[in-house]
Amino acid sequence: MSDPAKIPPQEQDTMPADEHVMTPAPDYEPRYPGVGKLEGKVALVTGGDSGIGRAVSVLFAREGAKVAIVYLNEDRDAEDTKTRIEAEGSQALLLRGDVADKSFAIRAVESAVKAFGGLDILVNNAAQQYFVTDLTEISEQQLRRTMDVNVLGYFFMTQAALPHLGEGDAIINTASVNAFKGNPVLVDYTATRGAVTAFTRSMATQLLERGIRVNCVAPGPIWTPFIPGSMPADKVEGFGQNAPMGRPGQPWEVATSYLFLACSDASYFTGQTLHPNGGKIVGS
Repeated sequence: MSDPAKIPPQEQDTMPADEHVMTPAPDYEPRYPGVGKLEGKVALVTGGDSGIGRAVSVLFAREGAKVAIVYLNEDRDAEDTKTRIEAEGSQALLLRGDVADKSFAIRAVESAVKAFGGLDILVNNAAQQYFVTDLTEISEQQLRRTMDVNVLGYFFMTQAALPHLGEGDAIINTASVNAFKGNPVLVDYTATRGAVTAFTRSMATQLLERGIRVNCVAPGPIWTPFIPGSMPADKVEGFGQNAPMGRPGQPWEVATSYLFLACSDASYFTGQTLHPNGGKIVGS
C-alpha cells in the first residue's frame, strides 16, 4: 500500500483519466490465491480498464470468471487489464463505448453473451466526476454528462443485462462515501451516487422474486485515475490523509467487497451497501 506522503502533485486533463501515467501506480493486484468462487461465471464490468474496475476484473478472473470490460476510450489501460486477466488463465473481452448511449449498452451486453455464452454478474462502475467549488459554476453540459454516465448508464446497462440474468446472479453498483456524508466540491457527482444507492435498493426489491441479488459498494478515498483526472494538482498531493486511517485506499482493498457480493458468500445480501472507506462512520 502506498504511503500517502509519497503521492506527488499531479493532474490530468481528461475524464476518465489514465492509470498508466499515475505516480505511484495504483495497487490492484489480488492478495490471495483463487479458490474458484466464480468458476464458470461471466462478468461484465463497466469502467473495467482501470482503478477499482481493473482490480475487480483481475480478482474476478483469479476466481474463475470470464470478464467483459466496458471502457470509454482508455485503450492502453484496457489492453493492460486484458493482459493481466489472461495472465490469470481467464478470458477477457474489451468493449469500447459510452454507457450513456443506450444502444451501446445493449450491444455491449449482447457481445459479452455471444462471446462467453451468457452473463451472471453485472458490475456498474463507470462514472465521471468534476471538482467544482461553487454550484453556480457547474455548467449544464457538465451536469448532464455526469448524470448521463453515472445514473442513466447504470439504468441502461441493467436494462440490457436483465434478460440474461437469473436465479443466483448478481448486480453490483458502485456508489461513494460522498452519497452518505456529502461533498461540497463534488455536488453533482455526489447527487448521482445518492441516486445509485436508491436505484440499488429499489432494484433489489423488484428482483427478489427472480432471485437476482442487487447490492452496492460505496468506496471512500481510493487512489484511482478519478483523483488526478478530477482534482487540482495541489489537492492530489497527500490525497487520502484525512481519512480516519490516515491514507488512501488502494483498488485491491475495494475489489474484495465486489467479490463477496458477486459470489454465493453473499447469498443473504440484497439491497445492501458495503463501505470500504478507511474508517469513516456513515449511515447505511
